[in-house]
Amino acid sequence: MARRDKRPPHSNWPTVIIGAGLILLGLSAAFSLQQSRKQASSGRSEFCSQPRTVEFEAPILHLTDLKGQPVSLGDLRGTVVLLNTWASWCPPCRAEMPDLEAYFQEHKDEGFTLVGVNIGEGPGVVSEFASRVGITFPLWLDPTEQSLKAFRTISLPSSFVIDRQGTVRLAWSGATCLSQLEARVTPLLRQ
Repeated sequence: MARRDKRPPHSNWPTVIIGAGLILLGLSAAFSLQQSRKQASSGRSEFCSQPRTVEFEAPILHLTDLKGQPVSLGDLRGTVVLLNTWASWCPPCRAEMPDLEAYFQEHKDEGFTLVGVNIGEGPGVVSEFASRVGITFPLWLDPTEQSLKAFRTISLPSSFVIDRQGTVRLAWSGATCLSQLEARVTPLLRQ
């Protein structure tokens, strides 16, 4: 006597649903991996830190430029300044440099300057890095980390936007990107 299967015909649905879910999960993982590879191969990521709105007087800061000449943050009063602290060994610092350079090139004739303050490296290392990456904005040297102390941060990179009157208006801890610079700094240029 043949044995009859007593399961109803719809009992395979959970297996089908689980199988379809696993296929969709696999496709999603493959797409994410492909996107990650594209970002890694381009060296760029669309992820960037969000700035915080702040309001405090810019600190007094006296450093030297790559030629050993004295420079001062106070000498830039009357322009909008983006001060960026960085080091060549810092991956997020290196990642944001093309966007910083692009923003500087786009807005340097609008009463704006960008100052890259290198933390702890010598002029030879900084000059070689700037040449290799194509940085044209002013670079200052800070061998004793006085800029980090003055802005009360330990993060690299960090960025601070100072308005024409010398008030710090925006602060970032972590890498920034062109979309954030355009959205948050450009309105200050129009004031």
